[in-house]
Amino acid sequence: MNTKNLVIMALLVGVGTVLYFVIPGYGGGMKPDFMVLMMFIGILLFPTFKEMFVLSISTGVLSGLFSTFPGGFVPNIIDKLITGIVFLVVVLLLKHLVTNLIVSTLLVGLGTILSGTIFLISAILIANLPPESFAALFVTVVLVTGGLNALAFFIIYPIITNILKRSKFITAATQA
Repeated sequence: MNTKNLVIMALLVGVGTVLYFVIPGYGGGMKPDFMVLMMFIGILLFPTFKEMFVLSISTGVLSGLFSTFPGGFVPNIIDKLITGIVFLVVVLLLKHLVTNLIVSTLLVGLGTILSGTIFLISAILIANLPPESFAALFVTVVLVTGGLNALAFFIIYPIITNILKRSKFITAATQA
């Protein structure tokens, strides 16, 4: 892991944090999680365990610190770490397919739904919330965020990869 990679990852996490602050919450304190979108972009750019771990932990801690969901700190860390590992494994298994924007957009949408599901399950278990709240929050927040993240990724990712290609920055996306 070199300094350039860390700088790009820090920028992605920073942008995700700003988006997290700007987007208003709804559905019982839930917010669409654009930080996980930036984590996915970072994993697609740097598909190694070290980079995924740094992105997942930093994104989880920041999401947890700024979470408006009751008892959301620990569930955010659990969610980002598990989601990051699963997403990295899928990216490595499908490394020739993730260069296709449609495939990677679909993976980001599904990854966001996985992230939200893990968050809700761990929040219900840790914060002792009523299990009945899962279905309502899943439909009103998780599925909506999955669609929003997929749409945002479809717009943002080509811009990021073009900037990195022009700057001759070497990532998994610029080598494709």
